Amino acid sequence: MERVYLTQEGYEKLIHELEHLKKVKRRQISKAIEHARALGDLKENAEYHSAKEAMSHNEKRVAELEDKLSRVEIIQADTVNSDKAYIGSKVKLLDLEMDSEVEYSLVGPDEADPLNDLISVISPVGKAILGHSAGDEIVVNVPAGELKYKIVSISR
Repeated sequence: MERVYLTQEGYEKLIHELEHLKKVKRRQISKAIEHARALGDLKENAEYHSAKEAMSHNEKRVAELEDKLSRVEIIQADTVNSDKAYIGSKVKLLDLEMDSEVEYSLVGPDEADPLNDLISVISPVGKAILGHSAGDEIVVNVPAGELKYKIVSISR
């Protein structure tokens, strides 16, 4: 079984989502099914079929989360070498073409949120940064071409 690497925050987020799906969403869907059953004939009852489909999606996500959480390894920032970029690192980059700085936090795929500067270690930029040190220059191949960065600093 493949390990799932998460930061403590990512782990807590998945736990919270799982609890919400089990305790809140299940009840909501159950009530919707109950209401739809009260409307009569289930064969042509769109509300019933919609609620059953919602239940199926919910249970599928519950199973996915339980599977991931059973394989989790939490990456503690204080146990990882701070000289190199790994999950949990904050990496400041200098875009060599635009002469501007950006800062990303490297996270596992389940935590990625590019709009909040959380990039996955399996994204093109994340892969290129992983394992490098401050001062290294990296080239990232993306569909639009090549991006060239210099790693300015790495922190936890």
